[in-house]
Amino acid sequence: MLLKNDVLEYTVPAPRTVRILWIDACQALAYTIALNAKSAQPEMVLVRALVDDVLAQRARLLLIDPYAARPAPPSLPEKYLQVRARGWAVVSALAHAEPAIYQPRQRGKMVQEYGALHGISHPTIYRYLRRYWERGQTRDALLPDYGNSGARGKTRSANADVKRGRPRKAGEHPGLNADPAIRDTFRAAVARYAATHAEFSRRAAYRQMIEDYFRDRDVALLPTFGQFNYWIEKDLPAAPR
Repeated sequence: MLLKNDVLEYTVPAPRTVRILWIDACQALAYTIALNAKSAQPEMVLVRALVDDVLAQRARLLLIDPYAARPAPPSLPEKYLQVRARGWAVVSALAHAEPAIYQPRQRGKMVQEYGALHGISHPTIYRYLRRYWERGQTRDALLPDYGNSGARGKTRSANADVKRGRPRKAGEHPGLNADPAIRDTFRAAVARYAATHAEFSRRAAYRQMIEDYFRDRDVALLPTFGQFNYWIEKDLPAAPR
C-alpha cells in the first residue's frame, strides 16, 4: 500500500523521482510531483499504476526519505524563521484545499486571487508551494537552506555515536539502538495499523510509523525497517507479514 509523502525512484523509461502528494479516500487517484525538476507541477496518476510500477521494479519505494526537510534546530537565526513564516502564510492558506490545489485550472485561480489580495507575485507563490510539496509537506520545508543541513536529495551523514548491531553497508545511515521505548513504539505502530487497515503489511506499517512517530527526526536517527521487522518477530511473533 502506498501512502501520502511516499517517494518513488524510477529507473525506466528514464531516471526520475516523484513524491506522492495526495491519495483519494478510495485509493484510486493520486497526485505526484517530480523532485529535482525545475518548475515541476503536480500530476494526476492512477494509484494502481504506481503500485504496478513498484511491483514490476520500474520504480523503487524509498523507505527513508532523503528529500524531506530537516526539522529546524533551536539555534536557527531569526531571519530564517521569518522566511519560513512568510512561506507558511501562503502555503497554509492554499495547500489545504485538496485536491483543487493540485488541479492546474483551480490552482491558477487560487494563486491569482491570493496574489491580488496580498500583493504577492505568482512566481513567489508557486515557489513556496513547490518547496512545500517537494520537501515533505511540513512547515520546515519552507526554511531556506542553511549551514550543515546537507544537500537536498542526498542521504545525510549520521552522528558519530556508537551503535549496537552489525556494521552498516557503505552509504547506509547508522540508525539508532532499539531500546525499550522504541520497541514499545514498534508494537504500538503495529496495533494502530492493524486496527485501521483490513490488510496488514509490515512495510506499510513501518512507513506509517515513521510518518506518525518520527517525521521530525533526522534521517540518521530513524529506526530501520530491519530493526522494525526484527523486533516485531521477537515481540509479536504472531503478527502477519
